[in-house]
Amino acid sequence: MAQLFRQMTVCGVGLIGGSLALIARHAGLVGKVVGLGRSQANLDVAVERGMIDVATRDPVEAARGADLIVLAVPILTMRSTLEKMIEHTAPDAVVTDVGSVKLYVVRELEPLITGKRSIVAAHPVAGKETTGAAAADPGLFRDRRVIITPSAKSTPAAIDKIEQLWDETGACVEMMDAATHDQLLARASHLPQIVSSVLAAALKGERVGDKIAAEYGAGGLRDTTRLAASSWEMWRDIFVTNREAITAALKLYGGTFAEFQRAVEAGDTEGVEKIFNRGRAMREEIR
Repeated sequence: MAQLFRQMTVCGVGLIGGSLALIARHAGLVGKVVGLGRSQANLDVAVERGMIDVATRDPVEAARGADLIVLAVPILTMRSTLEKMIEHTAPDAVVTDVGSVKLYVVRELEPLITGKRSIVAAHPVAGKETTGAAAADPGLFRDRRVIITPSAKSTPAAIDKIEQLWDETGACVEMMDAATHDQLLARASHLPQIVSSVLAAALKGERVGDKIAAEYGAGGLRDTTRLAASSWEMWRDIFVTNREAITAALKLYGGTFAEFQRAVEAGDTEGVEKIFNRGRAMREEIR
């Protein structure tokens, strides 16, 4: 594929940003890749692994000449990061992100987009519990969904370039509005994280007599609490910026949980079975 951007600047060279940089650089989609980060040690790993050409902790230096800015920093820091950079980018620069909340991101970033610059918000629905440049994986996005949410300052040319960029990762690219995205992800991504974390928190230190309950869990407990190992810094920002949609998702879950609890307490085996079978059917649908 022909080069899409002259200089790609990745703000936050971690699992997501680093994986995208690795793919874009090796595929020749960008002429140069600059990595902006807080930790010199992490930036050094990114250079050693060949995912970036230049490493810096200075946002102005990172932005200078960039015609693609990828914001892979925590959601609540995206605006302050871009504010320091935007006037130093190329006049035709495209700004994109990888955050899992879109309405907030678009609302915060659009006022900073001036002149011929554009913004195309995006969310790769992929990840691991591991973080940092060492965790970056060129196969991370293959066959995963990437959702692009065009907005008022998304030009057709910019949308096309960002779509091509993600296509090259092997992802399945989908377009939708930001509000729909946030409602969907609150149910399909944010709620599972909450359930996993709350279950793990409930069992932390729980004993039956002198026995630690969690020590008697097998693969099921490990699988169900896997997400509880995730980064609080990332999830804090999601809970703050997608609060209304997450609240709706919690009500959905809470209603079904309460229904299940009532059935168990009443000894209603048929009621328990109906919910159990609904859950199994849903699981079969996503295999």
